[in-house]
Amino acid sequence: MRSIRITITAMPTSMSIPINTAPEASHITALRATFHCAREQTVIAEKYHTAPIKIAKTFPLGQGIGAIVMDVSPGLLDGDHYALDWRCEARSRVYVTNQSFTKVHPAGERNGAVLRQTFTLGEGAVMEHMPEPVMLYKDGALRSESKVTLSQGSVWMQADVWCPGRTLRGEIFQYRRFESRIKVHYQDELIFNQRQLLEPASQLLAVPGGWERASHIGAFLAFGDRIGAAQLEAARDALAALPDRSAYGVSIGASLTHKHGLAVMAAGTASWPLQEALRAAWAAVRQSVLGEAPLQLLRV
Repeated sequence: MRSIRITITAMPTSMSIPINTAPEASHITALRATFHCAREQTVIAEKYHTAPIKIAKTFPLGQGIGAIVMDVSPGLLDGDHYALDWRCEARSRVYVTNQSFTKVHPAGERNGAVLRQTFTLGEGAVMEHMPEPVMLYKDGALRSESKVTLSQGSVWMQADVWCPGRTLRGEIFQYRRFESRIKVHYQDELIFNQRQLLEPASQLLAVPGGWERASHIGAFLAFGDRIGAAQLEAARDALAALPDRSAYGVSIGASLTHKHGLAVMAAGTASWPLQEALRAAWAAVRQSVLGEAPLQLLRV
């Protein structure tokens, strides 16, 4: 498989990165959940939400718990500001997903939508955040910000795929702006900082050495003091065993980060081959670091 370059920035804790003022929002939609491990079984200790999002369903996953987030709105509208706060207490095990693609609608006077998430993990906790892809409609604008705080022995994993629009309608790179920021702290130390800004109207995405003919991108991230060379090797072996997806222009690269983490980046011309690749990497890392078989979840 042809590889793509991964750019990762690690910043010392003494430096701070300014966050731009959020687009004006009519209100903040909040979801907060705290998970507790009692008698080797994870349960929800506390939860709170405001419309239009909520935890629609939880279900047992071995010693852990699965949670499905439901959004009863058409998607992220202009001016929407979602704030999701996930807290995993010591030894809790949590898997979080959502019902369907996150749809980002056209931006107007409020300059788009904001999605902010925080993940706080206690000692030995595991959080697996595996949402469905993000779909950026024509004229859509989204700023996505994630902050992760890890404790000793905890593990956080996340897979994301971003789509350039409704491609069957010809909405390829017709969105206004997509900005993504991810910060990961291990205790008090900033160990990972990633910033990405896409403004297709002003950037030459298709040039050689850039996106070329790729239209979709994805990333799988895994962090914790148990993540290292063995997990990277497991992920690379799983990626090498994937079916040939060259018809979709799939390019994949995997690397260790500055400290306590690994990143798998993928690009192609459709979302499902990227999901396939990222889930294969997730399953391999999960087996390697947790000693557990891949989760087999069926959507009906």
